[in-house]
Amino acid sequence: MEASTPLLSQYDQPAEPKQPRSLDETIERCIGDFGWSQFLQAALVSFAWVFDAQQTFISIFTDAEPSWHCTQIEHQSACNSFSNICQLPKNSWSWDRPAHTSIISEWGLECSSSFVTGLPASSFFMGCLAGGLALATLADSTLGRKNMLFLSCQMMSLSSIFTVFSSNIWIYSALRFINGFGRATIGTCALVLSTELVGKRWRGQVGVIGFFCFTLGFLSLPVIAYINRGSSWRTLYLWISVPTIFYCILVRFLVHESPRWLFVRGRKEEAVSTLKIMAQANKSVLTMSFSNLLIEQESWNAGLYSSIKILLNKRFAFRRLAAVMVAGFGIGMVYYGMPLGLGNLSFNLYLSVTFNALSELPASLITFFLIGKLNRKGSLLGFTILSGISSVLCVVIGKVWPVLQIGLELVSFFSACTAFNMELIYTIELFPTCVRNSAISMVRQALVFGGVFSPVLVAAGRKNNLLSYGVFGLVIGVCGLPVHSLPETRGGTICDTMDEEEHKEKEKAAANAMTLA
Repeated sequence: MEASTPLLSQYDQPAEPKQPRSLDETIERCIGDFGWSQFLQAALVSFAWVFDAQQTFISIFTDAEPSWHCTQIEHQSACNSFSNICQLPKNSWSWDRPAHTSIISEWGLECSSSFVTGLPASSFFMGCLAGGLALATLADSTLGRKNMLFLSCQMMSLSSIFTVFSSNIWIYSALRFINGFGRATIGTCALVLSTELVGKRWRGQVGVIGFFCFTLGFLSLPVIAYINRGSSWRTLYLWISVPTIFYCILVRFLVHESPRWLFVRGRKEEAVSTLKIMAQANKSVLTMSFSNLLIEQESWNAGLYSSIKILLNKRFAFRRLAAVMVAGFGIGMVYYGMPLGLGNLSFNLYLSVTFNALSELPASLITFFLIGKLNRKGSLLGFTILSGISSVLCVVIGKVWPVLQIGLELVSFFSACTAFNMELIYTIELFPTCVRNSAISMVRQALVFGGVFSPVLVAAGRKNNLLSYGVFGLVIGVCGLPVHSLPETRGGTICDTMDEEEHKEKEKAAANAMTLA
């Protein structure tokens, strides 16, 4: 009878004589597995992924080289669509649209080296790497999930607004670096915060909300760009930065900090206050007393970078982190490289880009509906292998059946997208609350680091697809193999401290040893 006594009731109940065994169970029994309050909080937090996607892919339109046409009849014999405009007289050709629609045409970069024209995009991803390393532990140590999300969105939106006033490619690239630096932790904080607000049964589904929002942000860019197709490229930055500022205000005043993180950091009164607010939103009254709740304290000193240090020093944590980061490197190479290499395939470029953008949606749907039934380890391993095989087959039969080639490319990219989603959900469940944000950040850095090599391989693959799609398939297939050594986490309980996670790991090892004996 004691175990079935509800913690939330419309009437006052006497405190239970027996406390739940874990903080995870305590919070679930206080505010429920998944109520309206948790749903609204998770949805609002996950919406940050929309702005994250827009900032990531906006350079597709702002940094594009516009189309051009010949202008003078006497030059028609020398000027045609296959001509190199750098070898033509300036008065013999003109841009199809106003020069201010792209940085290439506005700043006269059409004859600049690929290093210069690609510098803004490269600076953005380098900023993501730097920001991920510099800011990764702040959400676990001092700032918390909510404050880190607020500051990251604010930095991203303000740097995007300042980008509007860029006068040359160098200032523009520097601001893109700052933009990437601020954007680096948005997805991580949004994912961790949204999943820590709900019970373990709903963690996977809530995590997928962010992936839906990312797809929504990606698909919104072509619409915004089409509406402003004759306007300045600076207008696009205003369209995606101003709404982000309003979103920051909503986060500041409407989003709650993770009660799990507050408890682990010893801020019990704030955690209880947050739980009471969420309980009231669910039309319940919190009657349980937390005065006797014992939270296992960490045996390591909580400093700024101590979460990274403990991930590297604890053997089981390092083994898990290494495996998921290696897998992330391979997934990131395919996830960012496949869309870049579409121009190397024997298929209509515009259709193939559209199909790739839309393939993220079914990947998110499959993750959402099947996350509760799929084993994490087996699914991640299976999708990486499928992506690798499909990518290699693109090279083998590409020149014979172009239609089948784009079909295999879509299968490979779809599998990489699904593996991307599964990888982040799996990482959340592998690491305890005290280091979860740092672990997710490291995995995301591995994903971005894999994407850094993609443009080089795509350029090499223009002459031989084996150097692009062949390498993509080999890398993601091999990098997914270390996942086989990780424990299965589906349906398991989230731990809050490293000591608790280590104790659970030892219990599993002992149980396996007894089974073998």
